Amino acid sequence: MPDRGELRGLVVDWGGVLTSSLTDGLEAWAATDGIDYADYRAAMKALLGNDSDVEVRFNPVHALERGELEVPAFEEHLGAALSARLGRPVPTEGLLARMFDQFGHAADMVGLVRRAHDAGIRTALLSNSWGNDYPREGWDKMFDVVVISGEVGMRKPDADIFEHTLDLLDLPARDCVFVDDLRRNVAAAVTLGFVGVHHVDYASTAAELTALFRVPLQE
Repeated sequence: MPDRGELRGLVVDWGGVLTSSLTDGLEAWAATDGIDYADYRAAMKALLGNDSDVEVRFNPVHALERGELEVPAFEEHLGAALSARLGRPVPTEGLLARMFDQFGHAADMVGLVRRAHDAGIRTALLSNSWGNDYPREGWDKMFDVVVISGEVGMRKPDADIFEHTLDLLDLPARDCVFVDDLRRNVAAAVTLGFVGVHHVDYASTAAELTALFRVPLQE
């Protein structure tokens, strides 16, 4: 781990970090669409396949995240998996839009990133996209670098997207902190030399980042 005084970059995820939690958002969508959340999880597991062969066969989730599959095509895949699980047709048109409508804005975490940026820390957004639109207003005052998986043809937790982000930041991994709500993404970043922070809630993340950067980032 680098000397904490050398930390100069902050890389953050979007969904589940700068928004409400993934679980809360997806559970709200499932309830609205009349789908048991456990059935959604089972359908996604079927689409992802086993870890051992996940990239051997076509994987619609990863293809969507890399921008190789259009949203309507992915909605057909997910709708078919849900329909098979539920034993009834699931409307696919606008399926992802309905899912993302349930995610709230995490104003406290957004404020933290803005304070980090204002303090001179180089900031980056690194997000796996599901073809969704991002509310980009004000990003020029918040991020030095924006990396969206579907726009660059790479995805977390693969090393290439982390390395691409570092190239744009012009910083080595040892000088950067990576924040994500998914442990597998944090673990991948740590393997590359980042300082990893697993985001659970604003209070714990703000306290940890304040200690790491030695800058008052809490509000």
